[in-house]
Amino acid sequence: MDALWSLTASEITTRLRAGELTARAVTEAALGRIDLANGPLNAVVERCDGAALAAADAVDAARASGQALGPLAGVPVTVKVNVDQTGHATTNGLRLQRDLIAAQDSPVVANLRKAGAVIVGRTNTPAFSLRWFTRNSLHGATKNPRNPALTPGGSSGGGAAAVAAGMGALAHGTDIAGSIRYPAYACGLHGLRPSLGRVPAFNFTGPDRQIGAQLMAVSGPIARSVADLRLGLEAMAAPDLRDPWYMPAPLRGPDAPRRAALCLAPDGMQVAPEIKQALRAAAARLEAAGWEVVEQDTPPLHEAMMEQLTLWLAETRRGGDAVIGQEDDPDANIVYQRLSALRPPVDVNGLLDTLQARSRLTRDWRAFLSDWPVLLCPVSGALPFADHADVGPQEDFDAIVAAQMLQIAFPFMGLPGLTVTTGTVHGPYGETPVGVQLVANQFREDLLLDAGEAIGDTVPIAP
Repeated sequence: MDALWSLTASEITTRLRAGELTARAVTEAALGRIDLANGPLNAVVERCDGAALAAADAVDAARASGQALGPLAGVPVTVKVNVDQTGHATTNGLRLQRDLIAAQDSPVVANLRKAGAVIVGRTNTPAFSLRWFTRNSLHGATKNPRNPALTPGGSSGGGAAAVAAGMGALAHGTDIAGSIRYPAYACGLHGLRPSLGRVPAFNFTGPDRQIGAQLMAVSGPIARSVADLRLGLEAMAAPDLRDPWYMPAPLRGPDAPRRAALCLAPDGMQVAPEIKQALRAAAARLEAAGWEVVEQDTPPLHEAMMEQLTLWLAETRRGGDAVIGQEDDPDANIVYQRLSALRPPVDVNGLLDTLQARSRLTRDWRAFLSDWPVLLCPVSGALPFADHADVGPQEDFDAIVAAQMLQIAFPFMGLPGLTVTTGTVHGPYGETPVGVQLVANQFREDLLLDAGEAIGDTVPIAP
């Protein structure tokens, strides 16, 4: 019989409902796995043992008394340190926030609890959740359990590493420019960036974010199976009107043609041959499952990436410079300086122009995705990067940004995206995960998950 810590969320909920296991036993197994695996990985930077066992006992008591169980009943999950969890510091990887203790849960954390999930720990992120790599001056660096020479991704690198190593069946992540999709890619997992308005989220430890972050930042799940992402989305998307962007859209939309557009090199970007091969193999799996797949060009993406950077940097420059300087995290200092050089400061007219461009680009993309309900495209133009390559030579940083165009661009339009891992290849740093990305119209995560289940298999835990 499989070790309890190795079960997927779907397996846990099925067996718990059948009375084949208890939530306490599963939780104890997950905590034991953290004892064993976390040391060299540093994925879980704060443990929740006591509260986790109490939550597991509550699930077992509810089942024993015949109460209805939530979609994630008894499932060990982790929560990223950049969202509020009662009694814990919302550090966001910052020494400045090591004592910023949350007095109440963020809506997404509250929804996980209501769904019966058992929070076993909080996971690492880079300072300010700024990078596609995971290291900060407060919690240290997280390693990729599939290959320590590679980045675990960022900014939800701790959550992805935890799932890949079996320290929880499901991880919470956030994504403003790839922070769910890229860690899933780098750690050989599946990760869902939901639509703007799908998953309610707000941190009560701080003020409302400015408009760019409001429009682009979302919370979502990372898991070893696409079926688990479906469970995670159902739990996370429960109504909570404390988030003014939340929309009570149905999780299953109207029937749509099973048609997918395949784009091997969107907007002319450079794409590694191993990734193109993975895309063609994914297209063949879709066709075998009854989908029509046709190669297509896409609406603009480079423009969307540059407008996203313009908007994000305009907001960060408005007060963020001082905070970044005060934190003085070496990685964040380098990355912010290099990002700032990509886009000049804008005045209020430039900001209004950026928001106007967002309307046009979103309209173009929604029209495209109305004709082609799913887009099959790269996650990144490159295989997962060597760890901390972004703080190396300037030319490496420039190549990383170019490769990450699709990570940055799609959030500008508020679109959902799904990373599906498709296996491994032999890369310059050894065995390397590879995968593909699926994109759909707003609130059509159901189409992404349907297509993702045709492409992606349940992923084994890293040895």
